[in-house]
Amino acid sequence: MTIRVVVADDQELVRSGFAMILDAQPDIEVVAEAGDGAEAVEAVRRHTPDVALLDIRMPRMDGIEACRAIHAVSGCRTVMLTTFDSDAYVYEALHAGAAGFLLKDVRRDDLVHAVRVVARGDSLLAPSVARRLVEQYTRPAPARPRRADPRLDVLTGRERQTLLLLARGLSNAEIAAELVVSDHTVKTHVGNVLAKLGLRDRIQAVICAYETGLIAAGDEPSGAAPPPGGGGSGPVPPPRR
Repeated sequence: MTIRVVVADDQELVRSGFAMILDAQPDIEVVAEAGDGAEAVEAVRRHTPDVALLDIRMPRMDGIEACRAIHAVSGCRTVMLTTFDSDAYVYEALHAGAAGFLLKDVRRDDLVHAVRVVARGDSLLAPSVARRLVEQYTRPAPARPRRADPRLDVLTGRERQTLLLLARGLSNAEIAAELVVSDHTVKTHVGNVLAKLGLRDRIQAVICAYETGLIAAGDEPSGAAPPPGGGGSGPVPPPRR
């Protein structure tokens, strides 16, 4: 299966460079290039690609707005590219629907890998970006009683446990070992969690686990996940770095 890609960047040399790297792969085809966000949205409408690489700072329409527009009109997955390693851009891009976030100094192999990962439905962040995201959501907060968030009421006990393990940074295989179930069962639980909570991907699941108080900054890594039916009141490990 060929992964169809649109590359958008207002700098022609950068745009062409990324396109050449991707087009050289046997399983990737760059179907269009765009010089700004508006052109990127139009290219997505016209060519229905699987992935769009979007520079954040572009004229007429920036990458964040283009990302929102693309997700409003298609199922195309988006990866944001920038030279600015800034928290604000990370949060804006994720809230706009981006499935990946890379700095422009990304290595050739990592760029290709990111497109493949996002095309198959997963999410990917540059390591430095991932560290910033986790740090933002694990900053110690004033001590306060942990209360169950009503958003989690739609989950079964096992689904809540799966969400907690996702927030700890476990892969599907590690979750399966932890819960002593099959990989297929874990995939089902993860899918149910995302669907019931209206989340796009595992990144949003991690954020949701912190926002709802299912897992909190400062929790000790020695605690186990709560039993299926429990409310997650015991100590749990923070996500792996």
